[in-house]
Amino acid sequence: MRRIQIAVLIVAVAGTLTACKKNPPVGGPPAPANTPAPFPGTTPAQPANEPTRTTTIPQPPPVMPNEPPVVSADPLLTADIEKINKESPLKPVLFALDSDALDDTARKAIADNAEVLKKYSTWVITIEGHCDERGTTEYNLALGDRRALAAKNYLVTLGIPSERVKTVSYGSEFPFDPGHEERAWSQNRRAHFMLTARSK
Repeated sequence: MRRIQIAVLIVAVAGTLTACKKNPPVGGPPAPANTPAPFPGTTPAQPANEPTRTTTIPQPPPVMPNEPPVVSADPLLTADIEKINKESPLKPVLFALDSDALDDTARKAIADNAEVLKKYSTWVITIEGHCDERGTTEYNLALGDRRALAAKNYLVTLGIPSERVKTVSYGSEFPFDPGHEERAWSQNRRAHFMLTARSK
């Protein structure tokens, strides 16, 4: 009898174990193990099987600084005549003693002046003829006149209208260098270009 009771008990225990294997406990998957919270200011590590996501924030276009306006006005177009004559772009023409002949240097100076006058087409100029202190007043006035005319005539051949060019002779009355030696005299024998008016 006792053997029968032991056999029944073994069968009952085996049935209970079989039932436990077939019916898992209800409640979903087991809770993950507790993970420590990250320190403040740190980013939790990404799982090894997930790619790291980066977000590109579009940048606004660069702000260009305000550029100053381009000033195209030529100051010689608006400057007063007296100021222009003080800093004149027109070159003087020098002559040899008792001569009104233009040498290569003189012709080059007149050619440069012609280019300036073509650029500033409203300018009306006067060419002054000057001499050094030697010679009589009458002789120097006549020589100064020939020097001024020689410079004007060559200027006209370079395309400057004759009505834009006046001439005057001052002889030796207004020396550019007050000295009494060749250094000063060589500067006083000249045709001097002056801006005298602007045409409309």
